[in-house]
Amino acid sequence: MTGKLVLENLKHRPMRSLLSTLLIGVPVTLILTLVGLSHGMINDSARRTQGIGAHIIVRPPGSSFLSLSGAPLDQRIVDNFFARQPHVQLAVGVVNQPVEGIFLGLTGVDLEKFSQMSGGVEYLEGGPFRASDDVIVDDYYASQHHLHPGDAVRLLNTTWRVSGVFRGGKLAHIIVPIDSLQQKISSTGKISQIYLKLDNPANIPAVMQDLKKRLPDYQIYSMQEMTALYNVNNVPLLSGFIGVVIGVGVVIGFLVVSLSMYMAVLQRTREIGILKSLGASNGFILRMIWVEALALGAGGTLLGIGMSFGAWGLIAAFVPIPVEIVTSWWPIAAGITLAGASFGALYPGLRAARHDPIEALAYE
Repeated sequence: MTGKLVLENLKHRPMRSLLSTLLIGVPVTLILTLVGLSHGMINDSARRTQGIGAHIIVRPPGSSFLSLSGAPLDQRIVDNFFARQPHVQLAVGVVNQPVEGIFLGLTGVDLEKFSQMSGGVEYLEGGPFRASDDVIVDDYYASQHHLHPGDAVRLLNTTWRVSGVFRGGKLAHIIVPIDSLQQKISSTGKISQIYLKLDNPANIPAVMQDLKKRLPDYQIYSMQEMTALYNVNNVPLLSGFIGVVIGVGVVIGFLVVSLSMYMAVLQRTREIGILKSLGASNGFILRMIWVEALALGAGGTLLGIGMSFGAWGLIAAFVPIPVEIVTSWWPIAAGITLAGASFGALYPGLRAARHDPIEALAYE
């Protein structure tokens, strides 16, 4: 009975129902898109870290796990110290430099040593560096900027020539010769961090313990530990920003449903009077308004999920930022929306339930 009444009420005023659903769906889209962006960028960084092939990463004192630019370390420490440590098979120093924010940067590296550590990159087009101003880019960055071998790309106020496009998932989206990058950022002989490959993964704890004793100020992680750090809660201010967006979504859902249900109660005053004169209880009237609000919230959630796919497609097509569809957030977004809808229906529902049937029947 309640479901049929709710369905007929929604069908009787299709424009109001559609607009309410759309306005509820917009914050759902914002929440899911923001979560997809954050997870996409962080998981992309984690995948590229795993693809390096190292066992231990050494970072300078005071560095952030997520963003490391500049070159504070003396490059000579790679061969003169780290490469000579027991069980260290290969030590590779790199230079990191951001290009667009903290998630898109380029890395300078000795490509031959990096290939020994990682097993090499898989070239989809072109090949490795042949000149000091050459650059190789992964397929994601190449597709976003429509790059192919021989094309020019402007980075760090310098024009580079694309020598190859490689399959993504290793080190960085953009890789340049380490000597060239050191010169561009005025850090000749300096590096940002060091990767260590051991003769046996079983020796990781012993090597790390020894390095931490000898270099207590340095940040030394196993690659497994480093990968585990890549989550939303470890990104400064990001989790708080997501919370703010969720709060805004709840407020919007509350206001939209509250206004929509309030107008519905005014428009259906005589209908409510008839229902009460036929014996409908206050609880029945309140439940009818509440179920209608939940229906709008559910419709808005489904619409928001659908629009998030559209947002994902637009971002993937026009912006060089990895984004994911995080299905685990669908029930969370639904719960947030339905909670806002439930609270939004509370006042209109109580107002409708308190209607005097005689006054309601006389309402014009």
